[in-house]
Amino acid sequence: MTSPVWPYVVFRVEGQRYALHLLQVERVISMVAISTLPKTPPVVAGVINYRGSIVPVLDLRPRFGLRHREFGLTDHLLLVRTTRRMLALPVDEVLGVNEISVDNLLTPSAILPGVGYVTGIVALADGLLFIHDLEALLSMDEERRLAEAMDDTDVHE
Repeated sequence: MTSPVWPYVVFRVEGQRYALHLLQVERVISMVAISTLPKTPPVVAGVINYRGSIVPVLDLRPRFGLRHREFGLTDHLLLVRTTRRMLALPVDEVLGVNEISVDNLLTPSAILPGVGYVTGIVALADGLLFIHDLEALLSMDEERRLAEAMDDTDVHE
């Protein structure tokens, strides 16, 4: 019997590869201007206007332990959907869609204890691929602060 295989969107941030389940990714767009939003958690870089909807932008670099850098015109935004809202994730490069077998997933707790937003790790010949859980990227406190900031400034999705 073969193990289930799931499609993942693979992307790169600062040379490291990460992945999100394909069903969570709505679209990939070129970088656009990001407007700041007061009173947001540090992980929130601001908001964008996407087809008339205001979408929060999460800066993954600090969350992943990477150095901050300004976003550039060659960067992309992954538009993703959680159960609570749409988000935009700045990435350096989108590498495509890979099908990953459940048998190839390593348990993250042994390698990255206490990092709840990583649901699996795949060992590749040329490095590791980290599978992320969108629902856990923002803590409950960060989610609350983001919602309050959007309400305080009358910004709605």
